Amino acid sequence: MKTVTLSTLKACKQAGEPFSCLTAYDATFARSASDAGIEVLLVGDSLGMVLQGHASTLPVTLDDICYHTRCVARAKGASLLMVDLPFMSNATLDTLLNDAGELMRAGAELVKVEGEAWMADGIRELTRRGVPVCAHLGLTPQTVYQLGGYKVQGRDSERAAQILEDARTLVDAGASVILLECVPASLGRAVSEALEVPVIGIGAGPDTDGQILVMHDVLGVTGGRKPRFVKDFMAESDSIQNAFSRYRDDVKARRFPAPEHCF
Repeated sequence: MKTVTLSTLKACKQAGEPFSCLTAYDATFARSASDAGIEVLLVGDSLGMVLQGHASTLPVTLDDICYHTRCVARAKGASLLMVDLPFMSNATLDTLLNDAGELMRAGAELVKVEGEAWMADGIRELTRRGVPVCAHLGLTPQTVYQLGGYKVQGRDSERAAQILEDARTLVDAGASVILLECVPASLGRAVSEALEVPVIGIGAGPDTDGQILVMHDVLGVTGGRKPRFVKDFMAESDSIQNAFSRYRDDVKARRFPAPEHCF
């Protein structure tokens, strides 16, 4: 696999070729995922749940994220490295700029931030300073208590229209990528068709430009209730490497997500 950049993702969108994304938190799994051809690796604040055992992503600190970013950056191979800004990094512009700078120095190549249209000014300032941004819309785990739980967003026409408008606003502000989580497949398709930038989906249907899952879900080792959009690729694989490859191949062929994984 050639080195993946934002230009690579844009070219995939223009060609109608979906790309795969996967979380990674250490060097060993990062190398394995990159060797399997996963185009984008995400050091997600999901580490708070799958590594640290918290009930949400909120306890994750900037130091936590930076540590795991440095680990993944050393072994990411040709994959593009996207990294989450943790809870309250967007509290003020100064905090946002400082925390994004720390992530870029740790090895991030694309910084992901949760928030709606109100994040436009912050994204504009990050972009001015050379920080590529992925804007995360739909179900935003850092606001899970405000949302009343991990619920599908954009089911009604008014909320769906608002998510689409927010996506347009954030792209106009400079966002290079949009990530949609837990929205109806019809909304995932509408946002992807409306924007020139790549749209990554998780529980957003089969028509987004890329797909992302948490690594532990792909390997079938996450405890508790399994989200609808998850598939255990380890169940029919003889190795972790093969599970990652099957996931990538199914994304590229648009076999995943299937109708049973969509809202």
